[in-house]
Amino acid sequence: MSFLARHPVLRLVASPQHLWRTLSLGIKTIWLHKLRSFLTALGVVFGVASVVAMLAIGEGASHEAQEQIRKLGSQNIILQSVKPPDGQGSSGESRSLISEYGLTTRDIQQIRQTVPGISIVVPSRFISENIWSFDRSIDGQVMGVLPVYPQMRNRPMVQGRFFSDLELDGRVPVCVINQTVASRLFPLSTPTGKSVRVKGYYYKIVGIIQDEGQSVGTDSSSAAPSAPAQIMIPFTTLTDHYGETFFRYRTGSFEAEKVEFHEAVLRVEDVKQVESRAGAIRHLMSSNHKKEDWRIIVPVELLKQAERTKRIFSIVLGSIAAISLLVGGIGIMNIMLASVTERTREIGIRRALGARQADIVVQFLIETVLLAGVGGVLGVAVGLGIPMAIEKFAGVTTIIKMWSPIMAFSISVITGIAFGIYPARRAAQMNPVEALRHE
Repeated sequence: MSFLARHPVLRLVASPQHLWRTLSLGIKTIWLHKLRSFLTALGVVFGVASVVAMLAIGEGASHEAQEQIRKLGSQNIILQSVKPPDGQGSSGESRSLISEYGLTTRDIQQIRQTVPGISIVVPSRFISENIWSFDRSIDGQVMGVLPVYPQMRNRPMVQGRFFSDLELDGRVPVCVINQTVASRLFPLSTPTGKSVRVKGYYYKIVGIIQDEGQSVGTDSSSAAPSAPAQIMIPFTTLTDHYGETFFRYRTGSFEAEKVEFHEAVLRVEDVKQVESRAGAIRHLMSSNHKKEDWRIIVPVELLKQAERTKRIFSIVLGSIAAISLLVGGIGIMNIMLASVTERTREIGIRRALGARQADIVVQFLIETVLLAGVGGVLGVAVGLGIPMAIEKFAGVTTIIKMWSPIMAFSISVITGIAFGIYPARRAAQMNPVEALRHE
């Protein structure tokens, strides 16, 4: 007996004519029960579609989160002032009419003197006020910053320029507005060269900066829908105009707070030392402040946390998709077992005409692979369509990796083989005589 005769699978590969006959028989058998075959493949369709769609949604969400963190700067450590509960300043005095909290000059000086490896420290102060342009007004944030602010926070200029060191030293009343202010106060004109008014002070606009949180490469002509309105003026100008204590009047209320710095961005020379320097700064700030009126943001730590979250998210999504494919595989096995019972006489006739057990196994495996393969192709098509629809109608970023449809289809075929082996072996092990007697 030849080697090919003893291995029917290899004989199929070696004989295209035999392979075609077996495939034709499998297609014909599936086509005879179109609705049943479709419903059987539907489980695989949902499983494969969920794999492709969930991977695309997960990749998109992870990419967006990591992009936002990277925009903060991998070498940066960001310190921010946090207002404690009403009536409790950093000194713990609840009767004071002025709320005093947050980062201080002492904090910044001690960080510079005691924490090595800090190359740049960029402090800033913010006030919330109405921003006017003639009869138009929006509620926004006035930020006193240094000229290196755009580079430290990775926010490129959209139009014009940022103010210079000379304007900072000269306390010049110039400002840079973000895209939200530009679109809302100057919808039909170019803002550069014009002025905005805040509490009786006029600031000449020298440039437009990208909105905070907007991804690089997006359309810079439109503001992000949730971006706050911001104008940036020289730090010295803000101190001159508004002093150290900020007063704010609202309808029926009065607010006064003293904050030396609302934020400080620290650049570490070596990215490998960021986490250790952050630990030292945490210890220093905890020693200086009795209340939790500050917080620290370390983008490198956030990035690592985002990567861990992505892995957990992928495991969860993979488990859900695996369950869907398992259900689809069980459906295929169930239908194939029913098919074996229905075709008992056919199996007996084939065995009587000389078909071997391995030939029967191959025939039924081809049918299960065809069912799973068709389900896989339809599932990939549906799975590619879902992320596109979500991105178009919901505005959620999705990323389809080239390997995900290939992997999902391969898993569907493997599922078909795995769940088709038992019905195929059961069909092959039937007694030919008993099978011929079956009605």
